[in-house]
Amino acid sequence: MTAVLVTMPHSHYAEKARWALDWLAMPYREEPHVPLLHRLTTKRHGGGSVPVLLHGGRCLVDSTDILVHADAQCGGDRLYPADPSLRRDVDALEERFDTVLGVHTRRWAYAQLLPDRRRLRAMMLRGVPRLEALLLPLMMPLVVPAVRAAFRITPESTERSRQRVRAEFDALDALLADGRRFLVGARFSAADLTFAALASPALLPPQCGAPYPGLDEVPAAMRDEALHLRGTAAGRFALRLYAEQRLNRP
Repeated sequence: MTAVLVTMPHSHYAEKARWALDWLAMPYREEPHVPLLHRLTTKRHGGGSVPVLLHGGRCLVDSTDILVHADAQCGGDRLYPADPSLRRDVDALEERFDTVLGVHTRRWAYAQLLPDRRRLRAMMLRGVPRLEALLLPLMMPLVVPAVRAAFRITPESTERSRQRVRAEFDALDALLADGRRFLVGARFSAADLTFAALASPALLPPQCGAPYPGLDEVPAAMRDEALHLRGTAAGRFALRLYAEQRLNRP
């Protein structure tokens, strides 16, 4: 049965789920929506924000639950190792990236892009229903303050998030210092995928499944920070994962 993945096109948590489904070659159809209107769909299925996966009578409203479900549906022991010790390590890293890295890359990237409503609309529109695409320009005076309020975006919180992202990259630099190619064990796992996907708003990898602008299209401060992060071991690691493991990109 073909799954339905409810997204906002630019969401990095949606990119995490989309990448997993693509990598596992699990049949699905993406149903993208613009901000605010997406809640008409997610709330109907018991979720808050995106992603939401509808599959086989089940409704999964968390990106990690989506990855666990997809992995099991595709035979298991692919994104999540069967070995209990390795599985614990994958789970711990995924939780950390979900609750720390993803929160701060989102706030920092939004803060850079919210002033450019034209660029913001382009990110939010890919594949959405025609009526939503027509409504979004009229809704932007509501969307921008709603995003600022939801993620508590201020100059002070933006700078704190920039520093937290750098700290997470520093921590991963230390983990990668032993020369490992993957974060846990000898092969690609949900830990690797989650780091790369949730780092994507700060790195802007060209292979990303989310419609992010290129480095030459963003404000100078965002470009400079992305270049700094790309130069770290963690940044090079994420870019390599995108180049080697981001299969079946939209």
